[in-house]
Amino acid sequence: MHVALYARVSTTRQADNDLSIPDQLRQLREWAAANGHLVIQEYVEPGASATDDKRPVFQQMISDAMMKPAAFEVIVIHSLSRFFRDGIEFGVYERKLAKNKVKVVSITQPTSDDAGGEMMRRIICMFDEHQSKEISKHVSRSMKENARQGFFNGAKPPFGYQSVATEQSASRGRSKKKLAIDEGEASIVRQVYDLYQNGFEGRVMGCKEIGKHLTSQNLLMRGCAWNVHKTHKLLSDTLYMGDYYFNVIDSKTGQKRPPEEWVKTTIPAIIDAATFERVRLKRESRAPGVVPPRRVSSPTLLTGLLRCGVCDHAMTLVTGKSGKYKYYKCTSRHSQGNHACTSGNLPMEKLDELVLSQLSEQVFSPDRLKIMMEELRKRIQSSENGQQEQIGKLNSQMRDVEKRQ
Repeated sequence: MHVALYARVSTTRQADNDLSIPDQLRQLREWAAANGHLVIQEYVEPGASATDDKRPVFQQMISDAMMKPAAFEVIVIHSLSRFFRDGIEFGVYERKLAKNKVKVVSITQPTSDDAGGEMMRRIICMFDEHQSKEISKHVSRSMKENARQGFFNGAKPPFGYQSVATEQSASRGRSKKKLAIDEGEASIVRQVYDLYQNGFEGRVMGCKEIGKHLTSQNLLMRGCAWNVHKTHKLLSDTLYMGDYYFNVIDSKTGQKRPPEEWVKTTIPAIIDAATFERVRLKRESRAPGVVPPRRVSSPTLLTGLLRCGVCDHAMTLVTGKSGKYKYYKCTSRHSQGNHACTSGNLPMEKLDELVLSQLSEQVFSPDRLKIMMEELRKRIQSSENGQQEQIGKLNSQMRDVEKRQ
C-alpha cells in the first residue's frame, strides 16, 4: 500500500530545539516498513498549530491526496492530534479524504473503520481539543503574569530596544528576559520625534518626508527602508515613553482586545512623556480628517486650495526647464491631456504674490482687523456667559440634591 507520512509540532521553538519531528518520522517509517507499506511522500510541518487548517504543508498534502487518482492511499500520523485538535474539522477532512478513498491512520491510536471506530476517533479528538484549550489558557495566564512582573514575552524586541537575559530562570533552563534600550536604534527614534516636531532646515516634515530623509541618510529600520506606516507607528506607540502593553492583539483574529485585557509592562523610556504628548497633539491637528495632508506638508502656498475656473478640478504644481519654472495647472488637463480642459498654466510666483497682496489689502487692513477683533471679543464674552450660566444651573442642582439628603 502506498502511504504518506505527516509529522508536525506546534511551535518553531519546538521544531528547532527538540527531537519531536525526527522521532515521529522514525516511528512512522518503522511502522510502514513493519506493515509492508511503501512511503511515497513525507510531509513535515514545523511550527504550526493543529487547531485550524491554516498550514501550508498540510494543505499541500490534502491537495495531493485529492488528485485523480490519489497520490497515495493512506496518510500515516503518530497520533490523531498531529492531524487535528478540532473534532469537527477532523471529521470534515476525514470524510473529504474518504470520498477519494484515502484513509487517515494513527500508529499510536489505532481504531477500526466501522461506526464504532469513527465514534472513538471523535472522542479522542474532543479530548485533544479540550487539552489544547486548557494548555493555551494556562500558557496565556503565565505570560500575562510574566508581563506584569516586567519581563518580555516576545521573540523580536520593538525597534529601539533589545532583549537582555536576567538572572531569573524560566522554563527549560532558559533565563527570563527584559527590554533594554538599544542606543544605536534609540538615537534614530529620538531623531524621528525631533524631525516631526521641529522639521528640518525650516521645512515641515510629515511621516512620508521623515521616512525619505532617514532612508537617504542610510538610517534604516534594521536594514529596511522607512515608509509612512513604520514612521507613524513609531510616533504613536506609547512604548517609547515607557508604557509597553502585552496581550493587545488576539493572535487568532488579528483584532485588538478590549483595553481592560491589556497588561502593562514598565520599560525604560526613550522619549519623555511631555515630548510624546506634544507630538500626539501635533499628529491629531494634522490628521487628514482635520486638515488635508497636502496643505500641511506642502511648501507650496496654494496647494490644495486652488480650483480650475473652467472645469472646477483641483490645480496642481508642475515645473518646466528642470524645475526652473513653476506653474499651477488643472489636474484634469495634466492627467488626461490638453483636450480635457482649455485652461492655461498660471505662473506660481505671480499668482502667489497676487493672492498675498489681496490678503494684505482686503483682509488684513486696519479697519477689517478692528472688526475681526470686536467679533472675537463678543464670541469670547458670549462663551464665558454661557459657561457661567451652565455653572449656575449645576450649582442649583447640587443644592437641590443636598436638601433631599
